Amino acid sequence: MNKKALIILVAVSWVVLIILFFALISVYRASDSSKLMSSKRSAIFGSSEIGVLEIKGVIMDSDEILEKIRDLKERDKVKAVIVRIDSPGGGVAASQEIYEELKKLDKVKPVIASMSSIAASGGYYIAVGCRTIIANLGTITGSIGVIMQLAYLEKLYEFIKVAPITIKSGKFKDIGNSSRKMTEEERALLQDLSDNMHAQFKKAVADGRKMPMSVLDKIADGRVFSGQQAFELGLVDYIGTFDDAIRYASKTAGISGEPDLYYPKEQKGSLKDFLSGVRTFINKTFIEASQSAPVAM
Repeated sequence: MNKKALIILVAVSWVVLIILFFALISVYRASDSSKLMSSKRSAIFGSSEIGVLEIKGVIMDSDEILEKIRDLKERDKVKAVIVRIDSPGGGVAASQEIYEELKKLDKVKPVIASMSSIAASGGYYIAVGCRTIIANLGTITGSIGVIMQLAYLEKLYEFIKVAPITIKSGKFKDIGNSSRKMTEEERALLQDLSDNMHAQFKKAVADGRKMPMSVLDKIADGRVFSGQQAFELGLVDYIGTFDDAIRYASKTAGISGEPDLYYPKEQKGSLKDFLSGVRTFINKTFIEASQSAPVAM
């Protein structure tokens, strides 16, 4: 077996192993979620509820979260909503969609953000869509910024004796192409794109936190903060736990006594959904090898 064939075989093997790894993680999370759901407090017929919207992991897709928001909005017994965030961030557009829908939900029912271990970048973007933000002292949050990462692989292509061929309709159509060096003009275009999305993020924070842009500009450079630091800077409202968030939501919604918690049900994945997810993962793997979409992470 020659060197080129060996390298291709190793690359394909790695892709297969990565797919299997994510498939096992998905099955584990589904099983764990099912067990967790059965242990949580169930709602009592006729009583007031606090809805809990859990946002965990990297935010790359918003569809399931938006479906849960609609459920919480339409459920009459839910008088307030806690958004429990444990996420390092993710895609800009997905975070923006969730942020916008939470703002709309807050006009109908009070929405409170409860930060877990981490609520940074896209996770913080979502939090500022809530009327109140509660963090733990040690929560990692902030990271108000946008990052775009690309790879320059020309030397690797030369090593494996592969010569990529690009046919394009415009000079910027293959911007971020990993087989050649980026031009200064291309770098300027991508920097402008990143700056534009960063400005959108900052505006959302400034609006949500009622913070002057002149103040925000000093801390919105991608750095992260502890919950305590974020509180001192005005990025969160209170320091407290999830139980504190429940008590705060109950008081805000005028619920007397201990409220019931309502967790929107997870959508059960089918084989078709799984195969679709595998296909999406493969596509992203090969696309992101040469190009990178801006992410709020």
